[in-house]
Amino acid sequence: MGATPKLVHVVLQTAQPDVVRDWYCTVLKAHVVHAGHGLTFLTFDDEHHRIALLEVPAEVARPKEPGTVGMHHTAFTFDSLDDLLERYAELRAAGVEPAVPIQHGVTTSLYYRDPDGNFVEMQVDNFATADEATAYMKGPEYDADPVGPAFDVDRMVAARRGGASAAELCTRAWALSGPELPDPMRVLTGAAPSLTA
Repeated sequence: MGATPKLVHVVLQTAQPDVVRDWYCTVLKAHVVHAGHGLTFLTFDDEHHRIALLEVPAEVARPKEPGTVGMHHTAFTFDSLDDLLERYAELRAAGVEPAVPIQHGVTTSLYYRDPDGNFVEMQVDNFATADEATAYMKGPEYDADPVGPAFDVDRMVAARRGGASAAELCTRAWALSGPELPDPMRVLTGAAPSLTA
């Protein structure tokens, strides 16, 4: 059958490499491995680079338009809900706010936009194993709505600090028990710039 490859890095084109570099260094706690000749290589773990930035001359660069065909987002996972919420608090203190938080059921996810408009998902798995997650994805709740509802992150932070368990908070039932929020697909498809827009 042969070996199965694994995803190693993504390459993003940008006309503002310094701004985009700084954003990814902040959001992912990444550092620059090498920069020069229109390329910047970033990593945040034991791989030599996870994100590369390819500088596009400003005179030929075109901004990403809503609904552009191509890759929609990259996703990065955390070991626990507490880790995800801690990162949320750190980014918020740095002025970086999620465009939309979504309770997918299979994951609890915060979607951010980088300076070029690319979505970056920060998430935690809601199931202990891939088999459990796959079973959920094959079930009726996910089949009826594979995206899930938006949720109030600050309400989640307060509930967690108040003693609510991660297992309780990482459910669609909990997300739906809060204030009604706009359809998150409006943000994901570009119909709205953020949940509050």
